[in-house]
Amino acid sequence: MPFQIVRNDITTMHCDAIVNAANSSLLGGGGVDGAIHRAAGKGLFLECVKLGGCKTGQAKITGGYKLPCQYVIHTVGPVWRGGSHGEKELLQSCYQNSLALAKEHHCESIAFPLISGGIYGYPKQQAFDIAVGVIQEFLKENDMDITLVIFDKDSFICSQQYADNISEYISRNYVDEHTEQSPRSQSFRNVFGAVALKKSEPMMPTARAELSFADEDLKTIIENQIDESFSEMLLRKIDEKGMTDSECYKKANIDRKLFSKIRSDRLYKPSKTTAVAFAIALELPLEETKDMLMKAGFALSHSSKFDIIIEFFIQKNIYDIFTINEALFSFEQKLLGT
Repeated sequence: MPFQIVRNDITTMHCDAIVNAANSSLLGGGGVDGAIHRAAGKGLFLECVKLGGCKTGQAKITGGYKLPCQYVIHTVGPVWRGGSHGEKELLQSCYQNSLALAKEHHCESIAFPLISGGIYGYPKQQAFDIAVGVIQEFLKENDMDITLVIFDKDSFICSQQYADNISEYISRNYVDEHTEQSPRSQSFRNVFGAVALKKSEPMMPTARAELSFADEDLKTIIENQIDESFSEMLLRKIDEKGMTDSECYKKANIDRKLFSKIRSDRLYKPSKTTAVAFAIALELPLEETKDMLMKAGFALSHSSKFDIIIEFFIQKNIYDIFTINEALFSFEQKLLGT
């Protein structure tokens, strides 16, 4: 997928390039920088010696050595000094220059740490917003799988603008749903109640031949009865919204190759996260989102935190997939597009 957030150790990421939040000497240090140098081995240090350091906001590239990646892109983030010393622009440059180097070296995948979000003191929410903003702009014009690696989830806080409201919304809906009678148990009783009522009724044998259809007759019945598929609804909605295919799949955080599969196969069954991602990209209201999910064989339920979070954002008319994925990650749910 084009962009995802994961909780992991960046030195274990299998991708074309990882980004090192380096110091200006490029010779190793603490935090992510030290971890990358230790995992890569002495070869990385020796190549970095030849680079002659790096200025804040700039980026330089080396081999990956013992790391499970081909390249390490070293960038020097700004130290937080209150926000009035060009920190935002410098941090944006870190991501922009790193992505430019990755593109220049034909990388198809890259993993970033949260640059300057550790010992350099940049407020984590602001650092995260800058990272996502630059990545989002890059993906509008480029195809690349980009991962933001968060090492310590406790240090990642969903934007307070939504966190408290989402928690309250989950509490109000999730708890209520689970204190009510289980739909499954109710269905179980309904079925067996119906059986009990009919227990005394004689079972009339039905000739097998009466239930048989010629193959062509059955095919005609199916073709006449089958509803619009997920793929057909998606393509119809894209046309109705006046969007291009690329605008839609990029906004949905979906890979072009996956979209091609969906377009070419009218009976393609997407994952739930993919189906929801397209509904968000198309900015569908809740009922139309439910309809699109139904075409893919899914539903929204208050027995799922993922579903409740999706419902929360749709009802708030918030359709930015990066904002929604930030919230999903914060609540340890699957991300849209994955």
